[in-house]
Amino acid sequence: MSARILIVDDTPSSVKMLAAKLTNEYYEVLTADAGRAALKAVEEDAPDLVLLDVMMPGIDGFDVCQQIKQNPRTTHIPVVMITALGGREDRVRGLEAGADDFLTKPVDDTTLFARVRSLVRLKRMLDQWHLREETSERLGFRTDTVDVIDGGTGAHIILVDDSTVQKSNIQEILGADSHRITVIDDYDASGKIVDIGGDVIVISLSTDSDAPLRLASRLRSLEPTRQVPILLIGDTEDMDYFIKALELGVNDYLVRPIDEHELIARVRTQVRRKRYQDRLQANLMQHLSMALTDSLTGLHNRRYLTTHLESVMGRMPEQDKPVSLLMIDIDHFKKVNDTYGHAAGDEVLFEVGQRILRNIRGFDLAVRYGGEEFVVEMPDTPVEVALGVADRLCETMANEPVRISGSKDKISVTLSIGVAESRDGGETADELLKRADEALYEAKRAGRNRVIPTPPKTARDAPEARPG
Repeated sequence: MSARILIVDDTPSSVKMLAAKLTNEYYEVLTADAGRAALKAVEEDAPDLVLLDVMMPGIDGFDVCQQIKQNPRTTHIPVVMITALGGREDRVRGLEAGADDFLTKPVDDTTLFARVRSLVRLKRMLDQWHLREETSERLGFRTDTVDVIDGGTGAHIILVDDSTVQKSNIQEILGADSHRITVIDDYDASGKIVDIGGDVIVISLSTDSDAPLRLASRLRSLEPTRQVPILLIGDTEDMDYFIKALELGVNDYLVRPIDEHELIARVRTQVRRKRYQDRLQANLMQHLSMALTDSLTGLHNRRYLTTHLESVMGRMPEQDKPVSLLMIDIDHFKKVNDTYGHAAGDEVLFEVGQRILRNIRGFDLAVRYGGEEFVVEMPDTPVEVALGVADRLCETMANEPVRISGSKDKISVTLSIGVAESRDGGETADELLKRADEALYEAKRAGRNRVIPTPPKTARDAPEARPG
């Protein structure tokens, strides 16, 4: 996952070493040697992540971090503070300033890269929420400024822990911060957690260390908990589990023995992030009226796609990130209406929309394009990844008939899908849509129930049809 990373450090040797490591991992690296230069770079270059040294002349790292986080335009940019200071007070001060993590030199490469990948994924998701908010503004909706000053207290915390002594200690610490705590001692209780809801989920590693990771993985796969922050608690020797947890989508971790100030600071960070994202989402939902959504499926409609895709394509030259489209058509849909009636046809349309949502990422955009056609917009996605999603969706529909409510009937439904990736050279949204539509036509002409990508620039490498 490529990203633009800003390194802020007044020690040239430290910058050079860290830049070399990140460049080796194919990240784009920017550098700044002082606090004011860092703030200027954040404003002008819009990095995906800031690696920030604490001890610098002029404005120190704590103040730089605080200014980044208090600016509505930059508050969603993750900040990792890196320093030779190892004291608890400095770590907590960094977290309270808004830092997403606080790492002590020398930083283990595996830990650093796992944290970078985790925070870049978070940044990409928030970028899409911001982009959708900009789309709403372009459509004429007034967007209220999201308040970024939040104490991070008074939240609902779900604590999963099977240790009597430890969970009582955690309850007492977080309770002092006005949080409401719900305790669960069953690591197989993902369904219960979904029913309860909550702002942050805290999971303690148990003697069966795989159980917490399985729970975290399950929570990330379920729609209601997919975006809920997860904090893992374990021991120093559990570092391999922490690394794996970050890859699974866990947001943060804390090493025992538990320091109450650090626990409070890390939970507050996650609460603030959750509330910020919730407010962005609430703003968007407030603006989405029937003019922008399809009343039958609940997906966005063609009008919204046109405006949003133009925004995404407009950002391509500066970010050098491809956009892929899936153009989807329900095969022989008229036959469904003629055989089972329009009410059954509506249920099929709704179910296809839901299955599309279940097979794409949270920041992808699913649209009912018209009639029995759907479009999926996949930002920052090469065609190979988009083809994998299309293949999975095509196979799922073909293998799982749609059950009609109030009837024993199951309707077999297949999809034809055309896939197109944006091209360099100023391609417009309409041109990308046209190429995806042409690929869909080829899929239907080739026999339906299959995925076909647009041909590459040279016919010699043109791919064959991909049966569903």
